[in-house]
Amino acid sequence: MRTIYRTDRGKVRQHNEDNGGVFINSAGIRLAIVADGMGGHRAGDVASTMTVDLLKKSWDEAGAIETANEAEEWLRKHITKVNEVLFQHAAENSECQGMGTTIVAAICTDKFASVANIGDSRCYLYNESGFKQVTEDHSLVNELVRTGQITKEDAENHPRKNVLLRALGTELKVEMDIVTVMFEEEDILLLCSDGLSNKVSEQEMCNIVKNEHSLEEKATAFIDLANHYGGEDNITLVLVQFYDESVVR
Repeated sequence: MRTIYRTDRGKVRQHNEDNGGVFINSAGIRLAIVADGMGGHRAGDVASTMTVDLLKKSWDEAGAIETANEAEEWLRKHITKVNEVLFQHAAENSECQGMGTTIVAAICTDKFASVANIGDSRCYLYNESGFKQVTEDHSLVNELVRTGQITKEDAENHPRKNVLLRALGTELKVEMDIVTVMFEEEDILLLCSDGLSNKVSEQEMCNIVKNEHSLEEKATAFIDLANHYGGEDNITLVLVQFYDESVVR
């Protein structure tokens, strides 16, 4: 399996409130995370950094995960714990009041990837069937699209595009979506913050993912294109490609 994590401040923001990474536990299984923090007085980067650090610590202590049920249960349990810690931290530290973060996290094995998300950071899958979004945004605009009140085209430039219906750390209890997808040779997962998905179209993403370039070159192309289109937000992504090293090519 090949992975790459990249984050970029963008061209406008003074600080990068995104965080993420790819972490390997003792059983050799990877956990990929992208978190997009929010909150005043730079509390957004506190929320996203705490989220990644806490999940990394738990992942370091995790053992083998054999089934999708085990992966989904691990994500549900540990993201719920992080939510409680963030909520408590904000309650006890006035400068962090109202802080929160999106999260998209994927446990990636040689057979499947289990993906959890809260907010509007996304996961996409590229496989033999094409390129598709795996996660559903927890945003006001997506709810309007889902209920038929506006079109996807209307959503692109909606004035309340950044209003989230769910975030990690803003409430004592939080719901998350979890889905498992089968992972086969050469399939690619893209996890990203909205600094990428708001600027680069799905077709442009597909064109970058399916080209013959290395993962490093693909990641650079994503960030360069988001910045080319304005780079108003922080841009963060993880690419995960299943690549069987035992196969003779």
